Amino acid sequence: MKEKKFLTVAPFECAWRKDLKFREAGRGCVAFEAFAHNDVTLVFRENVGSQHYHYKRDNSPHYTVILGSHRNKRLKIEVDGKTVVDVAGVGLCCSSEFKSYWISICDGLISIGKGRYPFQNLVFQWLDSNPNCSVRYVGLSSWDKHVGYRNVNVLPITHNHISLWKHVESGELEGEEEGEDELNGECMDYEKWGLGNFLENWELSDMVFIFDTEERHVPAHKAILVASGNFPFSLSEDVVELPAVTYPVLHAFLQYIYTGQTKIPESQLGPLRALGLHFEVMSLVKQCEQNIERFKLNKKLFDSGKSVELSYPSTRTHYCATFPLGLPVNIQKLRQLLITGKYSDVNIYIEGHGLVAQAHKVILSLWSVPFAKMFTNGMSETMSSEVSLRDVSPEAFKAMLEFMYSGELDMEATVVAGALLLQLLFLADQFGVTLLHQECCKTLLECLSEGWSSPSGRGSYNEFFYYAQDSVCSILPVVASIPSCKLIEETCERKVAMHFDYCTTASIDFVLLDETTFSNIIQHPDLTVTSEEKVINAILMWGMKAKDLYGWEVVDELIINSFPEHLFGERLQSVHDLLPFVRFPLLPYALLKKLEKSSISRHIHNFDSLVKEAISYVENGARLENDQNIRFQHRRSSYKELQYICDGDSNGVLYFAGTSYGEHQWVNPVLSKRITVTASSPPSRYTDPKVLVSRTYQGTSFTGPRMEDGHNCAWWAVDLGQEHQLMCNFYTLRQDGSRAFMRSWNLQGSLDGKSWTNLRVHENDQTVCKPGQFASWPIIGPNALLPFRFFRVIMTGQTTDASNLWNFCICFLELYGYFH
Repeated sequence: MKEKKFLTVAPFECAWRKDLKFREAGRGCVAFEAFAHNDVTLVFRENVGSQHYHYKRDNSPHYTVILGSHRNKRLKIEVDGKTVVDVAGVGLCCSSEFKSYWISICDGLISIGKGRYPFQNLVFQWLDSNPNCSVRYVGLSSWDKHVGYRNVNVLPITHNHISLWKHVESGELEGEEEGEDELNGECMDYEKWGLGNFLENWELSDMVFIFDTEERHVPAHKAILVASGNFPFSLSEDVVELPAVTYPVLHAFLQYIYTGQTKIPESQLGPLRALGLHFEVMSLVKQCEQNIERFKLNKKLFDSGKSVELSYPSTRTHYCATFPLGLPVNIQKLRQLLITGKYSDVNIYIEGHGLVAQAHKVILSLWSVPFAKMFTNGMSETMSSEVSLRDVSPEAFKAMLEFMYSGELDMEATVVAGALLLQLLFLADQFGVTLLHQECCKTLLECLSEGWSSPSGRGSYNEFFYYAQDSVCSILPVVASIPSCKLIEETCERKVAMHFDYCTTASIDFVLLDETTFSNIIQHPDLTVTSEEKVINAILMWGMKAKDLYGWEVVDELIINSFPEHLFGERLQSVHDLLPFVRFPLLPYALLKKLEKSSISRHIHNFDSLVKEAISYVENGARLENDQNIRFQHRRSSYKELQYICDGDSNGVLYFAGTSYGEHQWVNPVLSKRITVTASSPPSRYTDPKVLVSRTYQGTSFTGPRMEDGHNCAWWAVDLGQEHQLMCNFYTLRQDGSRAFMRSWNLQGSLDGKSWTNLRVHENDQTVCKPGQFASWPIIGPNALLPFRFFRVIMTGQTTDASNLWNFCICFLELYGYFH
């Protein structure tokens, strides 16, 4: 009766209701069903129109979307009466039955789709370059023929599409109160969703048991039964006759399979055991036998008037009891059903990739509320054996199916491709697979939290760790779009803040961050930079949506022949708001004077004021009244700059460690245990760790070779200590008195002393060619902005001395950069 109630709009008229209104002006979604030969027309205005209103005569600002224009051949969008979109779209309307559609508007982005689930099955999108952000009311209109509308729902635009699906139910057009109550009850059921919901339920069943002499019927699901025992179904057989079995026994049998537990009178244990043995549900057989034996030994244990409880003895630990864990279901058999497609009742297609899986509706519905609704609420997929998806990664979807059929996430296979985990997280949110969503979040948090360099011994985890390191700015927009990933979003923001130099130098991805996220990073208390100049550069590049990496000098040149409004566009105000978070007084005085004379200062008043304030602060000896302002204070997590001046100087990190970080006169830091030096060969007279950081020349100092990963190598390594890290941008070493000159070696950094990152690679480098010679090299590129605790110089090729091919002969090492 509900479905028969609908609203008919006569030709050239429009139906308006005050409750068909966006909660937020310019942002909303309307989901509806329509029945028409052509011209299903929706109008979006700032105010309610009249019954005889027509969009062709409307002079006020509005959007009009027409499905099935030109006799159901085209899709049209009009802005203020002018056509801006006119594209082919045959068969958009249907005159034989009601069809479901949705239209969303978000800041001028108009999206149109088919089906009852908003943001699924997108048909078309168009972005208004001059958006009308004031439209709120929705009008249901027509052209030259009657149009029927029903189940019209106006929904808010949120990032959590699942919450939208929960609102799209068959409420009557005249009021939603009753429909909402029904929906809330349904959502309560889904919170306790499990295989038990399908016990003896005709929904999605594909076979029946016919039992006792009256030939009564009980439905079941082949995939569940086959994975639980030995049920000799043929592909076409859908009936199993059990004339000698009573309903209580069959019910207990199926209840045990579907829920992992059941109750049955003691007198029925024998028939239940026989049924379990017949279909080889051996865990049930064992439970029955154990209870029968206990009853034989002590009849007082049982009261014949009460039932015996049987439970599946699950020994596996998991984050919660969920399908198929805790049930007498063989996971290997389930996986085999997915692999072979046997007994499949739904083929899943992904646009551009064809058939990707032959699955079972009952399994998908167990995990996913959207799938359950799709297969049971009368949509086309309810009767069809095909589901078509678009804008979905086939690899991620297959990984989600694997989880649905096993209850576990194969982490090695999932993270090996790096971005796949993110796609899987988004897919789990999209389809409401809560436990998979939690597993993905947990893994992503581990990847972001265990360190900026990948940990060792984690197999293909390493690939995702490096992916997370290099792509954290790409990860942020994805997790920010999922409200339940707030913790991951905050972790990502902190990671970017702590490694700000690297994230704004290694990639331009950070300019894609939205204003809120970028502002959170700039204001983060853990923001760590080597220079406030890097913060200026990042703000200017972000404001310009730069396509290449550059500094403020390039912006200074561009602004000479332009205007800030042109360079920064809609982000100009954001740039004004972010500049006060730069700590200008910490910049060198010479740089401040240079900035004062720049074109940026002349064109951006806010920038000029901050620079002048900083200059005044420096010139007054840092004693202004407002020196408690945070702009005048060093950042809590700043680095000490230790820069190379000349070979053998006293400006390096290892020398600094020898002074207890500036507290007293120099002492060999190995002896004072400030640092630890190790070598590829055991300590000896000529392999002495303390020699490498001493200030005295040693004529003979070398480390011998060892085998690593099947290759010869020799190395010296330095551990700065648990609380210290260095962004290394220069290093110096010194040859000992031998003529065994190295030609191929690398300088590497690590956070854990096991997984190493190359900072500089030397191949056939002939710089060192004399005994006792110093040599120094800069570290360039993004890796110079990564902090490490461990450093090593590793020789990867033979020396020039045929008698000492693998002796690494150096007697001094020093590192420079930003020390924390």
